[in-house]
Amino acid sequence: MTLVPALAGPLTLPVVGSPLFICSGPELVGAQCRAGIIGAFPALNARPAALLSDWIQQIDEENASFAAADPDAYVGPFAVNQIVHRSNDRLEQDMAVIVEHQVPIVITSLGARTEINDAVHSYGGIVLHDVIDDEFARKAIDKGADGVIAVAAGAGGHAGTQSPFALVREIRSWFDGPLLLSGAISHGSSILAAQAAGADLAYVGSAFLATHEANAAPDYKQMIVDSTAKDIVYSNLFTGVHGNYLRGSIEAAGMDPDDLGVSDPSAMDFSSQAVDGPKAWRDIWGAGQGIGAIEERVSVAALVQSLRAQYDQARKDLCG
Repeated sequence: MTLVPALAGPLTLPVVGSPLFICSGPELVGAQCRAGIIGAFPALNARPAALLSDWIQQIDEENASFAAADPDAYVGPFAVNQIVHRSNDRLEQDMAVIVEHQVPIVITSLGARTEINDAVHSYGGIVLHDVIDDEFARKAIDKGADGVIAVAAGAGGHAGTQSPFALVREIRSWFDGPLLLSGAISHGSSILAAQAAGADLAYVGSAFLATHEANAAPDYKQMIVDSTAKDIVYSNLFTGVHGNYLRGSIEAAGMDPDDLGVSDPSAMDFSSQAVDGPKAWRDIWGAGQGIGAIEERVSVAALVQSLRAQYDQARKDLCG
């Protein structure tokens, strides 16, 4: 299908940098946009809430300045992620800021709500919704989302358990709109595979955690580089929703990653209140199963350039 302009590019790569809780800020998102892909950050990362407007304005101004200095360069758009869960006590306030600034892409998670979609559509923006199965995808589109992000097995942070091939195929059997695929995508060949499976764009997160621009602790970045898929633990203990986390961070918090308890979904809390003890994503670090392909800490520009070279080589290899 023909993608809407906000997603069509011309992108350096068919990639959206997924919003990384705590770790995505204006430095990372701006660098992603200026590297020619779509950058994204969670609204809740801007703390206090008044910073959200400043962050959006900073990204807009720096991207515009970059484009003015190099008219031939393509600067990708950016997205803001909204956690649409009843515990998010900033949702209404943050949506007002998003509408004021006319953020081109809004990514919604943990709940699909018609009024959120309507607010974004009021100024011509688009909404992409995170889903872990076909049922949730249908609900999201029924409630007015423009596209869906299929969060398959192996994705960093909150993730489903279905194979990306099964999940994309089920959604594509009835939906021909924007479809993104998330799940262990950290190499250019995997980006091409996502397209071959039926997705329009790849949703890449963990690879950006180790970049210089990410707002992640140095130990977090190094753990990403040093770890592989075997170091990923899938648990719902930390937020009430199943997700993938780094074994080393669980051990550092004094817990046994092989003997974790089970949490009730009602424990999910995205409020602005402080929480005592280890907390995702501050202490228990999320990451996807694709981290074995991440071998060094580099800049966003260098990472995108490397992914592009791998993507081009994979296409060349397939064509013989």
